[in-house]
Amino acid sequence: MGAAGGRVGFYVGLGLALASSAFIGSSFILKKKGLLRLCRRGRARAGQGGHAYLQEWLWWAGLLCMGVGEAANFAAYAFAPATLVTPLGALSVLVSAVLSSTFLNEQLNVHGKIGCLLSILGSTVMVIHAPQEEEVSSLESMAEKLKDPGFIVFAVCVLVSCLLLIFVAGPRYGQSNVLVYVLVCSAIGSLSVSCVKGLGIALKELFSGKPVLKEPLGWVLLVCLVICISVQINYLNKALDIFNTSVVTPVYYVLFTTSVMMCSAILFKEWQHMVLDNIIGTISGFLTIVSGIFLLHAFRDMPFTPDLLPLFLQPGRTDPRASWRSPDRHQSCQHQPLLPSEDKSSQSTEEEEEEEG
Repeated sequence: MGAAGGRVGFYVGLGLALASSAFIGSSFILKKKGLLRLCRRGRARAGQGGHAYLQEWLWWAGLLCMGVGEAANFAAYAFAPATLVTPLGALSVLVSAVLSSTFLNEQLNVHGKIGCLLSILGSTVMVIHAPQEEEVSSLESMAEKLKDPGFIVFAVCVLVSCLLLIFVAGPRYGQSNVLVYVLVCSAIGSLSVSCVKGLGIALKELFSGKPVLKEPLGWVLLVCLVICISVQINYLNKALDIFNTSVVTPVYYVLFTTSVMMCSAILFKEWQHMVLDNIIGTISGFLTIVSGIFLLHAFRDMPFTPDLLPLFLQPGRTDPRASWRSPDRHQSCQHQPLLPSEDKSSQSTEEEEEEEG
């Protein structure tokens, strides 16, 4: 019964994570459609300080979808391992890209389509080989996990590293190196996911009738979550303000997901009982998603013309040997005769005799 209940909880978390990606990806499209409608009406745009979007129902629908998606993502951490839920967040980027090409007439080039396919394949591999975390069903067991020396060392290293990045590396390299502020967001994000996991367990206990509100750990986790999210938003906005979004997004996804996977492996011992093929499958699926996100963002604005294809794939060149059979083909220098032909030599001799005559 325990194993069956664990599998049911796993599939519930998986479904919530997928629903979260669908809602969050759709929310961007709805908000964009609402803003475009306001622009066509001649209303003040949001980028110019206007707030007319507050009167547009499509924008509010997008905001509602965003809220539902974040709530589903929050609940998914209470049922499924964080190593599974966090990488699946990349599917929201995929949903947004596909829907924008359909409803916003935004071009999705070949690189983007390959990136979407790789993201789907990587997500499938990660679901198949997802780790099974140790059973954490109460705040008491969560408190025991937080007291683990390995997690304490990890948390101290994260905090010290973030302080060094903020106060030492930030003033020197923050304006020129994208890793400085993104590393702060990613490292703090690993702690925020742990807080979300604990709060999800607290909510499950609250709905089951336990006096969770009297437990101080739940309130401590809530305060820590608010602080971590505030730091994340602050430094992510700094990175987006300085660097291109197509650079920040894939780098942030890779570093954030890697940090969460490390934190979950230390705190919840998700990888302790995994066999080798599941470990390789999880890492391979994650790297496949990373490759897909990179292709989707890094080459988003790069035009893909037929001239970039090999000759046998270009339109009008279906037969690679056609050019060799064409009568007006150009001969390469390797096929030119080393000595002049007899016709040319006789013609030049006649021209010399006429000049002497």
